[in-house]
Amino acid sequence: MALYHFSVSQIKRSAGQSVLAAAAYRAGERLYSEYYDEISDYTRKGGVLHTEILLPAHAPERFRDRATLWNAVEAVENQWNSQLARRIVLAFPVEIPKEQYLSMIKEFCQEQFVSKGMIADFAIHDKGDGNPHAHILLTLRAIDEYGKWLPKARKVYDLDENGER
Repeated sequence: MALYHFSVSQIKRSAGQSVLAAAAYRAGERLYSEYYDEISDYTRKGGVLHTEILLPAHAPERFRDRATLWNAVEAVENQWNSQLARRIVLAFPVEIPKEQYLSMIKEFCQEQFVSKGMIADFAIHDKGDGNPHAHILLTLRAIDEYGKWLPKARKVYDLDENGER
């Protein structure tokens, strides 16, 4: 029987978190954080099957580089308590063939996030221990056609005919 797991949280500077460290872990890479002046090295981490950054059509190509993207995010978020990124972890049911993981996660990210102007950095992990899953890091700000970060979006509620949420 397929098990389901989907969790969403935020990477927050107020909690001492670095989005570069989070990205390095998920991708199994070595990344340098300009904001914290530190290196996060997860190159020995196993089980990373695939990593990719999906950009909206108008986003600058330079953001396909993980260090460039997340250092730009850390630079634009200059408050001590900034929320830097949204992180999602979702499990793949073991009944789904590995060959389908990539197309499933790309389609999900494209439809739910990239089509709305966000940049999605994802990694597929599988160590062969029965826990195949994907990590997604999302920018909290959309990007305009000139490569400039837009203000963070506030919640907008749909109202009924009586003006109620």
